[in-house]
Amino acid sequence: MSYEIVILILFLVASLAAIIVKKVHLPYTIALVGIGIVLGNLGLLHPPELTKDILYALFLPGLIFEAAIHLDSQAIRRDLWSITALVVPGVIVSTLVSAGVLVYAGELVSEIPSVPWSIALLFGAAVAATDPIAVTSVFKELGAPKRLRMLIESESLFNDGTGIVVFGIVLAFLAQDLTTPQTVVLEFVKVVGLGALIGLIVGGLSSWMIRELDDAMVVITMTTIAAYGSFLLADRFAVSGVIASVAAGWMIQRNVLQPSLYPSVRLSTEGFWEFMAFALNSLIFLMMGFSINFDKLLSWWPIILIAYAAMLLARFIVVSSVWGMLYPTHLKFPFSWAIAMSWGGLRGALSMVLALSLPDSLPYKEVVVTMVFGVVILSIFIQGLTIMPLARILGLISAKSELGDYERGRIDAMLFQTALDEIDNLKAHHIASKDILEQVREEYAKRKEEAVAEIEKSRPELDMIKNEETLRVKRRLINIQKNRLLEAYQKGEISRDVFERLSAELDASLLEIDNLEA
Repeated sequence: MSYEIVILILFLVASLAAIIVKKVHLPYTIALVGIGIVLGNLGLLHPPELTKDILYALFLPGLIFEAAIHLDSQAIRRDLWSITALVVPGVIVSTLVSAGVLVYAGELVSEIPSVPWSIALLFGAAVAATDPIAVTSVFKELGAPKRLRMLIESESLFNDGTGIVVFGIVLAFLAQDLTTPQTVVLEFVKVVGLGALIGLIVGGLSSWMIRELDDAMVVITMTTIAAYGSFLLADRFAVSGVIASVAAGWMIQRNVLQPSLYPSVRLSTEGFWEFMAFALNSLIFLMMGFSINFDKLLSWWPIILIAYAAMLLARFIVVSSVWGMLYPTHLKFPFSWAIAMSWGGLRGALSMVLALSLPDSLPYKEVVVTMVFGVVILSIFIQGLTIMPLARILGLISAKSELGDYERGRIDAMLFQTALDEIDNLKAHHIASKDILEQVREEYAKRKEEAVAEIEKSRPELDMIKNEETLRVKRRLINIQKNRLLEAYQKGEISRDVFERLSAELDASLLEIDNLEA
């Protein structure tokens, strides 16, 4: 069977899975991995092998860019230190802790084969980056706090780049291409910094070219060129393509999609990239399932369990350390969030592909690949399937969806009443036939009654309505205060020190609202 037919079948499987999982409330990506494992072990389909070239050339640029154009720039600026701590020192610490636990577990437990530091470091680097797509979709659907979702999504987006860089540096260090700590640090700064610079240049040029365009097809084409072009250009210069795509997407979102693009063009562009994310995620998670060899994993289960425990411990240490550092500051967040972020840091396709990209000549390559594949599968199914009940236990799930149904019904009723008032106006001025107006009026009156019935059926608790309205009003007032404060500073009415102190206080108030608001 040709690859073209196999890809079409995979899209059909993904579409059917998307329909089914909504009815059974199962995370979509987890279901795809399970389906891929079943189909792969039955030998029914033979899709292309998930390789580093395929991941880098096809999947990563599109997925990274799509996530970047939906970044909330203001929220990123407010939580910049939190995100930076998670994606730079966090990835490095995670690599070292995972490796250390794995090495010492092998020395202490006789049933576990000893793993040398070189192999443990490669494993730790491969599983350092998180891929919590299933978790964020669950959090969004069930109304977890916006700031928590933003932290998880932003960390995952940026640590893909730092994770790849750290993995490459570890591999180069073991090959003795990098011989001193200074050269390692310089290599990291060069790869990340130049990658970001290339992305900013490509994103800036693309923004300048598509600004004020009213042709959706041209804008979509230009954003596609920016997404893949920035990645490939950075890769050509041996720097981080992931960071380049993130920077390009952020520039286009900040300079074009939000402030100046025609609404219809913006909707078409965002719709295209949402489809791209669905298509690419569907294929990549199905192909992950096809890559799993259960017989090999079962034969290595003791070392895989230890490796999984090492990864979990490293993740908890990183997140709880960041929580502890931020606790005395206005950037603090509840410890329940730290638990959710630790358990919600799933590993995905990137970890598997990094392991597969190791040279065949490397000793213990099979050990690294098997450990990484096993950890990814355990992560997806254990953490992915239990994050929803954990979030409920931690009190992170709100009745936001219920409030949304109530608000939708209220707005529908208001709009239908507006239409009825206009029909009466048309009737009073004899602008249309009386019979036609009566017929249309009956239709709209019926729809209004249905909306009112929905309001009564979905009416949430009064306290929840008050809380939601209170948070919205406070957010609006704080933003007005920030604008007035900036105006006073620009006019020279206050000093810079006063401006920065008051700005920090207002930002802290916004963060408190983000922590409460679902």
